[in-house]
Amino acid sequence: MTDAEIIELYFQRDEQAIRETMDRYQSYLMKVAVQILGNEQDAEEVVNDTYQAAWSSMPDYRPEVLSAYLVKITRQKAIDRLRYLNREKRQGTEYAVSFEELGDVIADRSSEVTEPGDSGLNEAIARFLKDLPADARHLFLGRYFYFDSLKDTASYCGMSESKAKSMLHRTRRKLKAFLKKEGLYE
Repeated sequence: MTDAEIIELYFQRDEQAIRETMDRYQSYLMKVAVQILGNEQDAEEVVNDTYQAAWSSMPDYRPEVLSAYLVKITRQKAIDRLRYLNREKRQGTEYAVSFEELGDVIADRSSEVTEPGDSGLNEAIARFLKDLPADARHLFLGRYFYFDSLKDTASYCGMSESKAKSMLHRTRRKLKAFLKKEGLYE
């Protein structure tokens, strides 16, 4: 079944939509949730919450890309769950490592909100990413959007870990300069 057909099932309020979504995206959403939370039990709860949120939101919103829409919900629910459980439990997860790497870029911002969910920050980062070369963009998204390990991200981007690490460092410096230019940094 195609994504368009699955979305149509949501709009028809047909419960088959959730079963089709699970068949198609369960493992993908679990991977994203586990990367953030660090354990499968919490990840399963988050993924189930994702299906409920998709069911609730679809009558009012028709996503263009179902997988991206579901990942966005999963990421936000996983981050919220992680905050709820305990901020100190983040230690050792790829979310914690990725967030720490970006810390020097987003922690000193001049706006009140310094979390990655800040819409002004998200919009600025999206504009920044559009102008990056494809390899740098894929590396950045893999590391900081999907929270993949440096090793995994480097591997699917076809480069060594040291090259990936250097490229991410340069990209973070460019992002910081871009955010200063955009007025999101003092």
